[in-house]
Amino acid sequence: MLKRKPNRGFTLIELLVVIAIIAVLISLLLPAVQQAREAARRTQCRNNLKQIGLALHNYHDSFTAIPPGWIGVTANVPDIEGTNGFSWAVFLLPSMDQGNLYNRINFNLSLMDSSHDDERIHILPVFRCPSDPGASIWEIEEEGMPGTVITKLSTSNYVGSFGTTELEDCEPPGMGLTGGQCRGNGSLFHNSRIQFKNYTDGLSNTFVCGERVSSAGFSTWIGVVPEGEEAMARILGVADHVPNHKPIHLDDFSSQHAGGAMFVMGDGSVRFISENIDLTLYQGIFTISGGEILGEF
Repeated sequence: MLKRKPNRGFTLIELLVVIAIIAVLISLLLPAVQQAREAARRTQCRNNLKQIGLALHNYHDSFTAIPPGWIGVTANVPDIEGTNGFSWAVFLLPSMDQGNLYNRINFNLSLMDSSHDDERIHILPVFRCPSDPGASIWEIEEEGMPGTVITKLSTSNYVGSFGTTELEDCEPPGMGLTGGQCRGNGSLFHNSRIQFKNYTDGLSNTFVCGERVSSAGFSTWIGVVPEGEEAMARILGVADHVPNHKPIHLDDFSSQHAGGAMFVMGDGSVRFISENIDLTLYQGIFTISGGEILGEF
């Protein structure tokens, strides 16, 4: 008579041990996967900024200056909220494979003209940091009128460098205006026309633009919306605080990357700037001709 072979299976204790080992392995693996994904997103963000840097140089080659921070003119007189409002980023579109979008814009009209309804909400991945989880389209409200929406805008995570002076000084009643112009000491400001020769501090020592998280307040690539809440700060930033300063203000530079944020320098290179940088050194990199003696950064 044949003997029955005993059943060979896992005991309950063995099964629990296997499950525990798998759980430990997963807990070790997930952070590594997340780090790999963030490294890829950070690389894409750097590539976006590199494209911006190259476009800035192509623009300078064509027009012997970098683009204005934004254009604001009414009846041939400088006006911070005048026609046409379009920002520095718009003028780079032809050099960023966005010639068709650029050609749809009528620079004789305001960005708020109905003919630009589609352009205001046109999503451009090149102006988005893939690490930022913010919405692609947002609503800008009227200054001093919470809940009163003026228009919808496409999101950008990259804003220009106004310098170390305050953007809010140019807001009504406009005490910071000079001849109707809102002028900063950085690379990009109202009706600006900065040439490389104006960077007496050195192109490699001066910021042109950098990152901003949408959680600090949404920014856009298209321009300044008349009567919009903090409209100028939606396309430009200042050096009030080091990157990722807490609490983050709308006009600060900031990122979702741990430890700092990335910036485009005047020479077109991209630098990661630590959030632990000395504030005086940081502010010195914002001015184009401040005469500061800069250390390592």
